[in-house]
Amino acid sequence: MLFLDNRGITDPALNLALEEYALRHLPADDSYLLFYINEPSIIIGKNQNTIEEINADFVRDNGIHVVRRLSGGGAVYHDLGNLNFSFITNDEGDSFHQFAKITQPVIDALHKLGVKAELTGRNDIQVGERKISGNARFATKGRMFSHGTLLFDSAMDNVASALRVKPIKIESKGTKSVRSRVANISEFLDRPMTTEQFRTELLRELFHCEPEDVPRYGLSEQDWAAVTRLADERYRSWDWNYGLSPKCNIENIRKFASGIVDVRLNVEDGRMAGVKIFGDFFGAYDVAEVEQLLTGIHYEEEAIRLALESVQLSRYFGTLTEEEFINLLLLRD
Repeated sequence: MLFLDNRGITDPALNLALEEYALRHLPADDSYLLFYINEPSIIIGKNQNTIEEINADFVRDNGIHVVRRLSGGGAVYHDLGNLNFSFITNDEGDSFHQFAKITQPVIDALHKLGVKAELTGRNDIQVGERKISGNARFATKGRMFSHGTLLFDSAMDNVASALRVKPIKIESKGTKSVRSRVANISEFLDRPMTTEQFRTELLRELFHCEPEDVPRYGLSEQDWAAVTRLADERYRSWDWNYGLSPKCNIENIRKFASGIVDVRLNVEDGRMAGVKIFGDFFGAYDVAEVEQLLTGIHYEEEAIRLALESVQLSRYFGTLTEEEFINLLLLRD
């Protein structure tokens, strides 16, 4: 196994692009280990509806990146206190769902650091009842990566605030909140260390040698140029990060001073493909004009505000304000 040095990059788009590039283009006669740390970001699972997974207001107000990954599974929050690992190997066919095979070396390394970690459920590493790592995989053309998070010293309040967790998911885990069921590895260490020191210790345990002796694969400048192109074309693309969200039907109903407004949205590929507005509000104009105006635009705040720029909403909804209407469309309180 060879180690891939990501040059200390904390841009999630570049790190995910590097992971994909290594999977698709590095020599298949070797396996590789990649570590990366991202600045605050939400990493969306390939098959998730981004809109439903994030707290859009918190994400916007805190400058948090939103990037979709290639692998399935749930949305996760990354920050500078979160160490991510990715093992890039051959796909052995029956190993795709066997998370234990790839997580065991990480668990063994944690044990040597005094952390009593174990694999539980479908893809989690826990200490007792608290989750410290989630894992996922992606395979293509005989190669695969198995990657995971390691919550080391992450801002737990942000973990809970940035993600919009469905009640059914919380109920299925028998707990009441994201904050109560996750933990930082730093809580369980015998001695304090930084995230970078933790990374160094893991390298030592995984390769059974001093970090300076770890065998490495050297990426060329041509490799890095290709990684940058991939980051720009895929991982910075609105269509990839939001537009690939599965079809969803969204309904929101609320009573305002002007009456009840009930919106029904059919969102496809991140755009409002269908808009229908019901209610007992008082308006002088046909609300179908608003429905037509919103149909086909991106389901996100900037696009909605732009579409409504020249619209006098009071003509359609009485005293309903633009802010109230946008919040209704975006499922905000």
